[in-house]
This record gives sequence, structure tokens and C-alpha cells, in this order.
Amino acid sequence: MSVQRLHVGKRLSEVAIHNGTVYLAGQIAEDATQNIEGQTREVLGHIDRLLGEAGSDKTKILSCQIFLSDVKDFAGMNAVWDEWVAPGNAPPRATVEAKLARPELLVEIIIVAAQK
Repeated sequence: MSVQRLHVGKRLSEVAIHNGTVYLAGQIAEDATQNIEGQTREVLGHIDRLLGEAGSDKTKILSCQIFLSDVKDFAGMNAVWDEWVAPGNAPPRATVEAKLARPELLVEIIIVAAQK
């Protein structure tokens, strides 16, 4: 089976597709001046766009990993997540506190999804 990659850069691809499974790189906010709700909303928008390009959507998410720079932002992130997640399709998910690549980043999300 071949691997299809989307948005291939020097260091990483934003998406890899193999055998009907879509793997997204960790998604972060481009506008890191936003609070946790704003960054989460932006990241989820990136996820929607990339899943669409890969022939999938949020109802097909198989697993989700969420990294918060500070666990105190858990409630704010969850408020935006709860508005976004497709009713009846909440995926398996893990959320951890982690030091992110840049101090202004508050959230990073990794997704694995099935294609439609």
C-alpha cells in the first residue's frame, strides 16, 4: 500500500494517508496571541480543513491526543471542544500537560481518522 502525503514540508507533512486511515501532524494555532479558547477554536478549524482535504471529517475521528501547556486551561479547551465535537461521535481522547515547542502556544492536537 502506498502512502499519500499532503502539505509536505522540509520537516514534516501535515497529513499522511495509508490504507484508509488519515494521520494529522500536531496542529497548533498560527495566532498564538489568542487565549486558550481562541487557540483551540483555530486548531479545530485546521483539523476540519485537513480532514476535508483527506476525504474525512470529525465524525470519523478514531483517536485524539491533546497537549496543553498548562492543565489549568483544561476547562476552557473543553468548552470549545464540546461545541465542536459531533454529537454521538466523541472519539477516544487523551489530554496531558506538556511543554510545547514555543511558550506562547497553549494547545496542540493530534488526530487519527478514517476516510469516508
